[in-house]
Amino acid sequence: MAAEMALNHRVPHKVLSEAELEEVAQRKPPTKPSLRGCLHKTRCSASTAKSLLFRFLPFLTWLPRYPIKDWLPGDIASGFSVGIMHLPQGLAYALLAGLPPVTGLYSSFYPVFLYFFFGTSRHNSVGPFAVISVMIGSLTETLVPSENFLESVNGSNMTVNEEKRDAARVELVATITILTGIFQVALGLLQFGFVVTYLSEPLVRGYTTAASVHVLISQLKNVFGITLGEHSGPLSLFITFIEICKKLPDTNVGTLVTAIIAMVVIFIVKELNHKFAAKLPMPIPIELITIIVSTGISYGVNLHAKFGVSVVGNIPSGLKPPVVPNFSYFGQVAGNAFAIAVVGYAICISLGKIFALKHGYKVDSNQELIALGFCNFLGGFFQCFAISCSMSRSLVQESTGGNSQVAGVIASLVILVTILKIGELFRDLPKAILSAIIIINLHGMFKQFKDIRTLWKSNRVDLIVWVVTFLATLMLNLDLGLAASVAFGLLTVIFRTQLPHYSIMGRISDTEVYRDVSDYQMAQEIPGVKIFRSSSTLYFANVELYAEALKKKSGIDVDRLIKKKKGALKKLKKQQKKAEKEKAKRKKKGIEDGLNGPGVSVIELSGAEGSAPPEPTLRSLGLPQPDFHAVILDFSPVSFVDTVSIKILKNIFRDFREIEVDVFIACCSVPVLAQLERGNFFSSTITKHCFFPSVHDTVLHVTGEQRQASEERSTRM
Repeated sequence: MAAEMALNHRVPHKVLSEAELEEVAQRKPPTKPSLRGCLHKTRCSASTAKSLLFRFLPFLTWLPRYPIKDWLPGDIASGFSVGIMHLPQGLAYALLAGLPPVTGLYSSFYPVFLYFFFGTSRHNSVGPFAVISVMIGSLTETLVPSENFLESVNGSNMTVNEEKRDAARVELVATITILTGIFQVALGLLQFGFVVTYLSEPLVRGYTTAASVHVLISQLKNVFGITLGEHSGPLSLFITFIEICKKLPDTNVGTLVTAIIAMVVIFIVKELNHKFAAKLPMPIPIELITIIVSTGISYGVNLHAKFGVSVVGNIPSGLKPPVVPNFSYFGQVAGNAFAIAVVGYAICISLGKIFALKHGYKVDSNQELIALGFCNFLGGFFQCFAISCSMSRSLVQESTGGNSQVAGVIASLVILVTILKIGELFRDLPKAILSAIIIINLHGMFKQFKDIRTLWKSNRVDLIVWVVTFLATLMLNLDLGLAASVAFGLLTVIFRTQLPHYSIMGRISDTEVYRDVSDYQMAQEIPGVKIFRSSSTLYFANVELYAEALKKKSGIDVDRLIKKKKGALKKLKKQQKKAEKEKAKRKKKGIEDGLNGPGVSVIELSGAEGSAPPEPTLRSLGLPQPDFHAVILDFSPVSFVDTVSIKILKNIFRDFREIEVDVFIACCSVPVLAQLERGNFFSSTITKHCFFPSVHDTVLHVTGEQRQASEERSTRM
């Protein structure tokens, strides 16, 4: 097929001899290697095993060449800074996920340490992330609600057995995390890192902004010190907000004052950190300072007993042995786990690519998927919840001198010391402080509302995607909102391909360049030739619009002219039948006259004996002729065709042939040509001689044929 295409795409002025044609026809295609040969060549050797090992464990590549003197001091300083951030954020995001605080510490240790072995980004700080935590929190409240653990006290009062509830939720979340990891590893091994491309940047930013609103609303109960019911499903956000408004009179003043003071102090110091970032050796760890100070005050004043301020409670010290997940949950949480896997990876790879571009290294998207998957899969056995990358921690890791994943190891060691020795000291930490930390950390995400103004000026379709994603996530909750947003995003792509830009191309004089005549003044149409181009590929959703646009751009009503031709042919046939009847009558009459007596015989001459009558033309039928004799379809944007588009293309060839216009296709790629061949596009009337490698080659062929036809007509005359 390739030989045929090469032959058909030659410049028309060069004609192959019969010997050359025979040589091309007899040329054998390259033999395909046998299965046995392939197995022999790909047999696992030492070098293959080594390359696979280095691929799945990237640290083996860069660690032996690690510049200790240049990078280690920065990694140590960065690791301590990020580790200090991990402590309060881990506790806070565990609260956001509806889990005991210690699970946040586990999630800040195991995955961070494992990422050192599998990750390819030098600056990503993996660990708990607000959006993923709130997605998990919505699941824990739905599948393991507190009402299931109500127990009577003194025979009358009903209270929640928090120990049993927390144990059940930890089991559920561990199962979700393991399943999330399985999805991520499987997608990575199957080279499906491209799946994140279906989450466009406006979609991700609109989704994370809406998730931030979910996070904010979920933390208001701890800020006001009120007790709420657990709501899930569509519109649950609005139901929760209405309930908060109704219970505002029950606000715990001590809790509210604690939260407000913490938020004001953290916000001011974070702004100072940002303003004086160039002068400070490392950001002031205000979150850690706030936790330590507030824990000391709470313990000294006894805020829980005197003012009813809710505190974290017991934080067990030490690591726990791995636990097998509850497989019965798999069917219930599979869809949610897949959504968490995709969102977590999308956030992680987007941050990783930003830092890689800035610092001049590459991030392997499929390996990042595998790395996150192993972090989640193995972490799930140790009571971790699903993780992603935090922008705030990653920025601190970069700005404080972090150069490699060694910074993550240092940060995980800081958390390990906390788990083993220090964690139990935070039992009197007010939950309002953790909520204050969460809310202030949403400050960066709420800045994404500025996208509305930017997208309004740059791209209205992306703005619609952003707004629809935001509203869908608010109303339908995080899981259904993501599904609806992805579906809407894909619909916008289909909508754009259905309404592409159609143009008639013209040649820029003294060049082989062809451009849209409506956009380029120097582009002039070739006399007698229409060059048509669409900015999109052809498939079932837009091919009929393509055919209509071609007929409209040609400047002639093709369908009407075909209808007139059919009417004229029908009229001509009637006239011919009438003439044949009259002829038969005259002949019969002549025979009768001959029988009655001598007469004169009449011989009718109607051309050469046995010759077929000439084919009726538009001119002979008295119909208007098009002012062009050829149409060239520029297929350079066409990347694939389907069965519907093949049928419509056949109709295009047929319709223009009816009005005596030849159709040619230029710039058709080999894969598309193969699809046309498999779809039975070619026939005796549509051959590969209609295909050319470029628009200019097609124009040369068409104009050359036209000149030859004109010369033949002039010679006859």
